[in-house]
Amino acid sequence: MIASVNGRVAAVGPEGAVVEVGGVGLAVQCTPGTIARLTVGEQARLATSLVVREDSLTLYGFADDDERQLFELLQTANGVGPRLAQAVLAIHPPREVRRAVSMADVKALMQVPGIGKKGAERLILELRDRLGSTTSDTQLDGPMPAGGGAPVAPVAPWRDQLTAALVGLGWSGREADTAVTALAPVADEQLTGTGRVDVALLLRQALQLLGRP
Repeated sequence: MIASVNGRVAAVGPEGAVVEVGGVGLAVQCTPGTIARLTVGEQARLATSLVVREDSLTLYGFADDDERQLFELLQTANGVGPRLAQAVLAIHPPREVRRAVSMADVKALMQVPGIGKKGAERLILELRDRLGSTTSDTQLDGPMPAGGGAPVAPVAPWRDQLTAALVGLGWSGREADTAVTALAPVADEQLTGTGRVDVALLLRQALQLLGRP
């Protein structure tokens, strides 16, 4: 298993990044929140999980080890594959996933595309005794350390990140543009207060605006 990659970010895109390790470019699929922390040309470390299928090898990347562990644990639930597990983490940070499961918050889990009421109830039933409390205080909107320990800044504008994430989740370009425009004041407020935009938070709000409460 490839537990992590640490190297220069060669490219980023809507679904992930390419990280050069030992002269080899590794394609890593990531959530929008993780992608937003990567800068082309800078060093970065990603916790990773390798998913092996008969016809493919897919490397999934995460902001920290806790997020990766939760990604793997989610897949132990019936009907949850890597894509759905990644979608859960695109909408909720690990701390919120644990809270939703422990408190039987069906509505919070239903915010994830692909999870209906029955699916949320099944997740709660199967994972409540296994998730436990968070092993770190790392937040999804906190800085991800680069190779030299410095925070990693976003490479792409938040508008492009959010639009790509919404289109990837099945919304049309027009619908994505509508949500992005509506959330522009929220992004401006974040920039004023913290100097950065939390793409993961905006994605959750966009899904609510577009009709996935």
